[in-house]
Amino acid sequence: MYEPTRYSPLGLAFLWQALAAASASEIAALAAKQLVSLAVGEEKSSRSEPQWFTPHRVALRLKTVHLREFTLDPQAQPVLLCAPFALHGAAICDLEKNHSLVAALRAAGLNRLFVTDWRSATPDMQSLGIDDYLADLNVLIDDIGAPVDLIGLCQGGWMALLYAARFPKKVRKLVLAAAPIDTKAAASALSTLAETSSLAVFHELVRLGDGLVPGGKVLKFWGPETIEQKDIRDILETDEHLGSAAFTDLEAAFRDWHAWTLDLPGVFFLETVEKLYHDNAIAAGTFEALGRRVDLAAVTAPLFLLSAHDDELVAPAQLLAVEHLVGTAPSSIDKAIIPGSHVGIFVGKAALQCVWPGIAHWLTGTRQRATAAAE
Repeated sequence: MYEPTRYSPLGLAFLWQALAAASASEIAALAAKQLVSLAVGEEKSSRSEPQWFTPHRVALRLKTVHLREFTLDPQAQPVLLCAPFALHGAAICDLEKNHSLVAALRAAGLNRLFVTDWRSATPDMQSLGIDDYLADLNVLIDDIGAPVDLIGLCQGGWMALLYAARFPKKVRKLVLAAAPIDTKAAASALSTLAETSSLAVFHELVRLGDGLVPGGKVLKFWGPETIEQKDIRDILETDEHLGSAAFTDLEAAFRDWHAWTLDLPGVFFLETVEKLYHDNAIAAGTFEALGRRVDLAAVTAPLFLLSAHDDELVAPAQLLAVEHLVGTAPSSIDKAIIPGSHVGIFVGKAALQCVWPGIAHWLTGTRQRATAAAE
């Protein structure tokens, strides 16, 4: 779901504008099939799964997710990073030296840290939906030991919020970063695409993938296949010079992460499009999870909301609307809007050095209120 900040995905814009126009006609399904088939093209050659920077162990292996553990003190308060389950993998949380959210949080005192590493879907997983992933998230948290401090990143953020509302006693504190919650609060690239496109288009995409959304084929949806070095440097907010050995290593790590994609279950993908974007069901209070309607007022845990001013995928207002939907007291809600882009929140040097340590201190209670970065 990530998109470098300095280029405009012209091919994506053209494709979806054409699909949106076609969806109003009687030949929408046929047009969708032709355009989506053209867009996905041939399957890319297989690549190796990107490496994680920080030494750790896999504490639990489920078919949908691996639980990666970065514990220094087994007696410390557990913190679970709920990574996005989208086009790219969770290794973005631990990319490289000075660009690892895991390392930044541990250095700031989070000594019992876990990360959800969502696995690429196989053909037999095509019917898995949001409930299945929330249920497995529940298994992870029970295995860790509730209550946990839960940090939700991007698409992992709305999953974390749903979980906290469905199981409020299992979440001690909640951090949401660049997460689309109220998708009608402001326009963004993703919300605009979903709003202006017929659901038939998305169903056709799943059909063409034989029940899956194949990440290796749709990578080109998110922009040029070749990312410019300067774009990578800007995302990472690094001082390393282009062409230097240090930058070459950083560039290689970023490209490895970007090139390795996940396949999504068709049902999960369609539910996300329909419920999160078309229906705005989380903010509207109509979302049902694991047999019950989700009431965000049930979330009373202390809450931190983190957005990027120039986030091209999730407008800050889509996240900040949460403060008016949950039951958390205003005095227990912290928020920050920082400079930068969507990916920069997770790997940008400035965010990792100046913002996330404050969030870690907020979680541990060593600072009563985390200092919000200036817009």
